[in-house]
Amino acid sequence: MLELLTTSEMAEADRLTIDDRTSGMALMENAGRAVAEATALMQLTRIVVVAGPGNNGGDGFVAARHLAESGHRVRVCFVGERQRLKGDAAQAADRWSGPVDAASPELTDCDAIVDALFGAGLDRDVDGLPRAMIGAMNASSVPIIAVDLPSGINGTTGAIMGAAVNASRTVTFFRRKTGHLLLPGRLQCGAVEVADIGIPDGVLDKIKPQTFVNAPAFWGASFPRPDSRAHKYSRGHMVVVSGGASTTGAARLAARGALRAGAGLVTIASPREALAINAAESLAVMVRPVDGSAELGEFLKDRRRNAVVLGPGGGMGSAMREQVLAALASQASVVLDADALTSFAEHQDLLAGAIRKRSRNVVLTPHQGEFSRIFRDIYVDHKSNSKVEKTRLAADFCGAVVVYKGADTVVAAPDRRATIAENGPPSLATAGSGDVLAGIIGGLVAQGMPAFEAACAGVWVHGDAASEFGPGLIAEDLPEMLPRVYRRLVAGLGGRH
Repeated sequence: MLELLTTSEMAEADRLTIDDRTSGMALMENAGRAVAEATALMQLTRIVVVAGPGNNGGDGFVAARHLAESGHRVRVCFVGERQRLKGDAAQAADRWSGPVDAASPELTDCDAIVDALFGAGLDRDVDGLPRAMIGAMNASSVPIIAVDLPSGINGTTGAIMGAAVNASRTVTFFRRKTGHLLLPGRLQCGAVEVADIGIPDGVLDKIKPQTFVNAPAFWGASFPRPDSRAHKYSRGHMVVVSGGASTTGAARLAARGALRAGAGLVTIASPREALAINAAESLAVMVRPVDGSAELGEFLKDRRRNAVVLGPGGGMGSAMREQVLAALASQASVVLDADALTSFAEHQDLLAGAIRKRSRNVVLTPHQGEFSRIFRDIYVDHKSNSKVEKTRLAADFCGAVVVYKGADTVVAAPDRRATIAENGPPSLATAGSGDVLAGIIGGLVAQGMPAFEAACAGVWVHGDAASEFGPGLIAEDLPEMLPRVYRRLVAGLGGRH
């Protein structure tokens, strides 16, 4: 279940299923039963179902009926006017013969709450009585099982619409929504279970979703797995451009990341002032004197040097811009991070134009601050858009793969394919971790992995490496965890490394 749906895509999945002669009531019955089964597993007796006036509330009435039939003490707290219930939701409410309480800002005498107030389609801020009920659920101090998505979360963007339920568990249907993975919505969901309610997988062929979970099953087919005929020259040669004497650490982190990611050779292109420092701190990584954009352009004329990373500790300003343009004029694949991005904050069109003139891979890896500077208009003018859509717009603008970093890192390609990561632990918020990520991506691209898949894989193994190390992580630890990550990954993909 790699596909992630927007709320409009999920509505289309419902419509296509109903048009194919599965009744909406059957889907609602299956959804409510799935919620009831998940709630029953908690082995708690007294259940309050908070139901709203839409189909999400209908799911709640069905869940209440099934819970009561299995011996639970259930009451429904209905938020809204009963006469406003229509269609399947009205029918589900009519089938419920138990108590229905008027909405109250206090929820007591219960062991668990089923949140069926709003579903994933909420697109306006919550206020009035519904907002008070969300506050009451959160103040109850009992487990909350959310139906489809915690009430108050936008199912497409993951945004909190004024207020949101903090669920212990969420039961969603058919496929997860993008709002289940994007922050801050992800933090409100608890564990997410996907229930089969009778929507056939074939509807995806018509919907054609373009957003996916970032997981090995998505990009694993193109992950490099050298065989016994491989040698260091066949595994690619990545170059990392170093900054001056006081900022060499970032380039060395990127270089180590690339080497551990599998690149056959890695070279630090070092200013002469930092040559001794870089050479003294490097073993398997080579170091060569390269000063300025002209020398970098000459250095990259050797096509065996097929990938280059610029930005980590490289310094900001015109000199960096010139180096980036020299790299983009070469035949090497290019990964731009940190200073290489910020240096174009006032020259976005120059960067985009240079990228669009080439056919080789380009990957940009901004964090939020860098994204807001390099893609200022997208960041400011599209505030209501999801992080996924912002990243897509950025990728389309510059014609490159964009990695918008964070706990919910989004990778997007100019063709609109996008992934959302869910395996990055908080420990990655440490100095230098982004430099390692840039190196990992560069190392994968050097081995021939396509840019989009390489960026997705790099983000995933980067997150998994951090989890492998655990608490106390610093950036230097990340490359050293990659052998363990690769061992499991390649075994799972059915190969040897």
